[in-house]
Amino acid sequence: MAKYNPLSLKAEEFINDEEICATLEYAEQNKNNVELIDQILQKARPRKEGNSTVCSGLTHREASVLLACEIPEKIEEIYKIAEEIKLAFYGNRIVIFAPLYLSNYCVNGCVYCPYHMKNKHIPRKKLSQEEVKAEVIALQDMGHKRLAIESGEDPVNSPIEYILDCIKTIYSVNHKNGAIRRVNVNIAATTVENYRKLRDAGIGTYILFQETYHKKSYLELHPTGPKHDYDYHTEAMDRAMEGGIDDVGLGVLFGLEMYKYEFAGLIMHAEHLEAVHGVGPHTISVPRVKRADDIDPTSFDNSISDETFAKITACIRLAVPYTGMIISTRESEEVRSKLLRLGISQVSGGSRTSVGGYTEKERPHDTEQFDVSDQRSLDEVVHWLMQNGHIPSFCTACYREGRTGDRFMSLCKTGQILNCCHPNALMTLCEYLVDYASDETKKTGFEMIESELKKIPNEKVRKIAEQNIEDIKNSNRRDFRF
Repeated sequence: MAKYNPLSLKAEEFINDEEICATLEYAEQNKNNVELIDQILQKARPRKEGNSTVCSGLTHREASVLLACEIPEKIEEIYKIAEEIKLAFYGNRIVIFAPLYLSNYCVNGCVYCPYHMKNKHIPRKKLSQEEVKAEVIALQDMGHKRLAIESGEDPVNSPIEYILDCIKTIYSVNHKNGAIRRVNVNIAATTVENYRKLRDAGIGTYILFQETYHKKSYLELHPTGPKHDYDYHTEAMDRAMEGGIDDVGLGVLFGLEMYKYEFAGLIMHAEHLEAVHGVGPHTISVPRVKRADDIDPTSFDNSISDETFAKITACIRLAVPYTGMIISTRESEEVRSKLLRLGISQVSGGSRTSVGGYTEKERPHDTEQFDVSDQRSLDEVVHWLMQNGHIPSFCTACYREGRTGDRFMSLCKTGQILNCCHPNALMTLCEYLVDYASDETKKTGFEMIESELKKIPNEKVRKIAEQNIEDIKNSNRRDFRF
């Protein structure tokens, strides 16, 4: 049995089954230990140090104790602290993005995904570069500035060269006032050399979901194809960082395995990246198994309730306070609304999870990767966010100004990133309102901008932001940024 070693580059050592099992046993023994829980909560709280707000974060054992906690008033305290951390480091901003599906050809046999190669009745499709361009224009016409590209794993139909061509096409499209300013990439685990190619193509964050950290379950859920290699998949983030990609995004597919096991593994993976590379994950996503063509979520016996899902989200926020947290349109408006205050900092809007879906008038279901629960338009999502006190942000300035990896985290950990993110969010919201929003959304948005500008503490920054926003309103100038 391999020993637990967060500094190791071997998957079986930094995601160590024996350590996870010991952690879960420890958490079960202490789930009602009020004295210990209070100590952990005290450690998790944001605190002032000079002019900065700092957070210690939690170890995987400490966070697992909170996740196991059954004391109602302590659970409410977990939620309260999660909200405090979210506001301290990300404010009331919510970053907006959309997925763009390039191809559903896949050689893997993943039993939870309709793209698995044995599914013979799902239409297979791969976008040509002209079709990619058409999809991008449709997304730009909505107002999107940030995409996450998705593709099945198929070395013949979607090799790295195809992905790179698609990225180049996406960045080349300028339509009216639209431009995709950052492309994040969610594709299969690959080599250091290919990660270098993705870095050189100017991607933002490289995203790869582990699906499950339980190795035995992982092998059963991925019976065939290159994704069957647990170690190669789990060690992908280390290769990505070796290839020069500063920002990586983790995630598990909750519902495949016992959620407490997945949670511990997820936090251990974050600890490993911090220990080895000096910077933890830029984002953590929290998807749940959903219905799709050929996939029945009730066939998996580890589904979690909405309440448990909220608790997981809050505990991740306490454990890894500086990471961005993502929730997609897999979840309903009601679920997303609750989780936004517990730590979520990015949401998708107006999403379609089918290949070529954005150019179709009606939402196509035959090539969807999963059912979309929140089917509102981007404008409806933007208006809803503002009604609930959140600033919809289309900002991508940090990527383009080089504030990535440890540079972003050092600014985030001292609270200095707020001097950039808050005005940038308001300026990009103003761009959206001028160029794309409905009249109702415009009215709500401009009222929010006027109110939020007053909250910028740095007078020089505030005056520059005010002037830039006036220029956006009164001219065709775009893309001001701090």
